[in-house]
Amino acid sequence: MGARDDKLKAQLERAGIGADATQAALDVDAILQVWRRKIFKRELGLRALQDLDLQIELAELDVLMAVWAPSNEFRDASGEETMVSTVATRLNIDPSRASRLTSQLIKRGFLCRAVSQQDARRAVLELTETGKRAIEAVRSYKFLVLGSYLKDWTPEEIATFLPLLERFMAWSERAACPSGPVAEEIAALRDALSDAKHKT
Repeated sequence: MGARDDKLKAQLERAGIGADATQAALDVDAILQVWRRKIFKRELGLRALQDLDLQIELAELDVLMAVWAPSNEFRDASGEETMVSTVATRLNIDPSRASRLTSQLIKRGFLCRAVSQQDARRAVLELTETGKRAIEAVRSYKFLVLGSYLKDWTPEEIATFLPLLERFMAWSERAACPSGPVAEEIAALRDALSDAKHKT
C-alpha cells in the first residue's frame, strides 16, 4: 500500500482487521470496481443483442428473462405464474416501469397476456414463440461465451471458486448493516465529517 493509505490501514487495524485482510480488501475492491464498470455498461448483454441482431433494449431483455425465469437465476420462481407485479419484484423495478416495458414487448410480439390457470380473473404474462426464440438465443450466446472461458479451468478450480463466490456474494447483504467494531469506526468517521462541516 502507498503511504497515503497508512491512515486507512490504521483505521482497519483499530477495527481488528489485520494487514493481510486489509491488503486483500484493497485488492478485491480494485477488481470489483473494474468489474462493476464493465457490468454497469452491460458489455456482454449489448454485444449479444448486437451480434444476434435482436432489435430490443437491454431493459426489455431483462423483462423477457424475468418472464422466462431460468432456474439458475430465479430459483424460487419454478412453476410460478408471472404478472406485471412479478416482473417488478424479480427485477427490483417500479411497477409502472414494469408495466410500460411489458406493454412495449406485447405490442412488438415478444410477450402476450393469458388467463391465469389459478385465478381466471387474473391476467398473466407469457413469452410468445418470438420471445422464446430471443431468450434461448441470448442464453445460448451468454453460456457459449462463459463456457468457453471456464472450459480451461480444472474441476478443482471450479469447485473452489463457486462456493467462495457465493460466500463473497453474501457479504453485500452483511455490508448493508455493519456491526461490531466496524460500526464504531463508521460512527467516528461520520462524527469527524460532521465536525469538519460545522467548522467551515
